[in-house]
Amino acid sequence: MESEIEGEKVETEPPVEPEGVLSRLASGRTLLFLVAMLLILLGLAGQIRFLAALLFFAAMAVFVALAPRGSVDRPKRLAQRQPPSVWPDTGIKRLADALPEPCVILDRRGVVRYANGLAEAAFPIRPGDPLTFRLRAPDFVGAFERVASGGPAERVEFPERVPTERWYSAWFAPIEPRAQSGFIVLILSDMTERRRSEKIRVDFVANASHELRTPLASLSGFIETLLGPARDDPVARERFLGIMHEQATRMSRLIDDLLSLSRIEMKAHMRPDTPVDLLPLLRGVVDALEPLAREQQVVIETDLPDEPLVVTGDRDELIQVFQNLIENACKYGRSGGRVVVQASPPGARGAAVSVRDFGPGIPPDHLPRLTERFYRADVEASRAQRGTGLGLAIVKHILNRHKARLTIESKPGDGAVFTVEFVETRTAGSLPAVRKDSR
Repeated sequence: MESEIEGEKVETEPPVEPEGVLSRLASGRTLLFLVAMLLILLGLAGQIRFLAALLFFAAMAVFVALAPRGSVDRPKRLAQRQPPSVWPDTGIKRLADALPEPCVILDRRGVVRYANGLAEAAFPIRPGDPLTFRLRAPDFVGAFERVASGGPAERVEFPERVPTERWYSAWFAPIEPRAQSGFIVLILSDMTERRRSEKIRVDFVANASHELRTPLASLSGFIETLLGPARDDPVARERFLGIMHEQATRMSRLIDDLLSLSRIEMKAHMRPDTPVDLLPLLRGVVDALEPLAREQQVVIETDLPDEPLVVTGDRDELIQVFQNLIENACKYGRSGGRVVVQASPPGARGAAVSVRDFGPGIPPDHLPRLTERFYRADVEASRAQRGTGLGLAIVKHILNRHKARLTIESKPGDGAVFTVEFVETRTAGSLPAVRKDSR
């Protein structure tokens, strides 16, 4: 018989099944027929008597029935056997295919004997190749060598930096723990998103505590001063109270932005389904920001189409998006003297709204990180404008919930353009008939 384990075959002699007398006679019927014909011919020719011929034929039948089977029947038996299966007793292959994670079966030399579909999709692994052809991380290889040498099951995390950085968790376990030969199962898990979430959480806590520490320290210092040396100084008390109010307002804005970001993340998986006309919404935001624009000596210009521009969204969240973008343009692009808000009707990519300023612009190396939490292209300018560093992060999360996209274009000295593109656009008739948005 043959037993096969992904490429290696072992030959063994098949067992000989016991056979009865009738089956042996049936298998030797050709020989008996020839003997019978020969005896008949000899009898007709007078060369042999009938009794002798009968005795000779009976002796031949007994010989065929009792003689051991020759090797001439072995090819026939081999041809009738069913094809061998892979690990028929343990079902390891079927078990590997049933797992929800990439699974690889290895021998003690590190050669891949089987890989399920998930493993082949995640890594170009093929049976017969050494595992180190694909995965060469030192921690990964070291864990396999320890398990292959007879050690217990082991788990290790390792990075893959090509083509992009990803983190994986590998779990090695021997199928037969006490055997020096045999196979090892490897289960791989993608840890990239978990690592990324942990990094975001750590950075978030560090940045939030840093942003709160400065105003808290200022408040504590001024309170101590007012309770001590400046207790009877009305001029100093007035000045310190003004600074304390400013720092308390800064903390309030930061906490409000943190709560807003948390609320948006909690319902990130819920798609809004309300039709919203962007044109009256944009006009309302521009009117609300006119006092800020006058304070910054900036003129807000609008270029909006005549027809309604209806998208599916959450009205309050969309107001927050455009209020944030236009406010940033007024504050950080005030040197240009004007801000242009332009809306485009649905085209190949859907409706689009852009906010452009004519200020100093943003250096190219800052553009990819502008939507990160607490990231500031210009720290001093942001704090001077009482920014929290969370505005564009909130914009990004709201637009992700709306399946919209934010693109940023800027050149130093030529201002910046923030464009919001909506994939899904609805007709004006989809607006509720009873609802009228006013400017």
